[in-house]
Amino acid sequence: MHHGEPGIAVNWASKHMKRALICGVGGQDGAYLAKLLLAKGYEVVGTSRDADTTPFTNLERLGILEHVSTVSMRIDDYHSVQSIVSSTKPDEIYNLAGQSSVGLSFDHPVETMEGIVCGTMNLLESIRAVESSIRIFNAGSGECFGEAGQIPVTESSPFHPHSPYAVAKTAAHNLVKTYREAYGMFACTGILFNHESPLRSKRFVTKKIVCAAADIFAGQNTKLQLGNLDVYRDWGWAEEYVEAMWLMLQQEAADDYIIATGKTVSLEYFVEKAFAYFNLNWKDHTEIDAAHFRLSDAQYISANPEKANKQLMWRSTVGVEEVINRLCKDASEAR
Repeated sequence: MHHGEPGIAVNWASKHMKRALICGVGGQDGAYLAKLLLAKGYEVVGTSRDADTTPFTNLERLGILEHVSTVSMRIDDYHSVQSIVSSTKPDEIYNLAGQSSVGLSFDHPVETMEGIVCGTMNLLESIRAVESSIRIFNAGSGECFGEAGQIPVTESSPFHPHSPYAVAKTAAHNLVKTYREAYGMFACTGILFNHESPLRSKRFVTKKIVCAAADIFAGQNTKLQLGNLDVYRDWGWAEEYVEAMWLMLQQEAADDYIIATGKTVSLEYFVEKAFAYFNLNWKDHTEIDAAHFRLSDAQYISANPEKANKQLMWRSTVGVEEVINRLCKDASEAR
């Protein structure tokens, strides 16, 4: 594995294979995407704010740490971004960096905006300055649609963000579209709905739920504190979603796509099924705490992934029940 400044310890001379730059390689999606691209024969360069001190535990868990070149890059600093894009000269860039928690965005709105909006702008401007043929994927979010009601949203549905995170993702989405139309860049956004895996951190409610259920099953005398369970989301499997990211950059023309399963369930359903996996009744082990309610939250979001199904030939195969089972199995084994 290579750390540090580009051009010193890293040899970028190899031109026989495609090179991908994954911004935010240490996260859930970054790690799975790195694994996918390595399997496809790519040379993978991954960024982190400080590559020398980042443990990259997700890459290690997937057994690919030694195969990914890692470099330090501050996504919110244009000169840092341009320096890395210029020295690595990737064929494809995947923008998965920036704050990824809706709840946390209320606590750190400035950091959220800088990482997502300025970070996306810095990448787009760097491509324009260095090599305009570089293809870029931007990780968007189904949260941008906000309160959409029972009708499944499509790519042409209006955005109505309900959190600083969703506002930032909406702005980044619009930036990508603007650069695509103004400069002819191959820039696209995947409007990603919720997608989970064992690599999720515990600040995500899904991970919190399955870990608590596993702990209680193992004998811990504890209560799980939860917020509003009457919210509805579309939950898929992260490994399938990174394949959609790659497919977007292989198309003849750049476009934006909704990536989702097409099935929406309540958070209460998620909790019930997770506890049922361990033969527990969730109502015996949970408490609703107003402190966990978000200041503003979209209650019902459902998605229509038909465009991705048809044009990318991509389709989610892991439904929410299987997602829950896999997460619970992993939580049980990790104890």
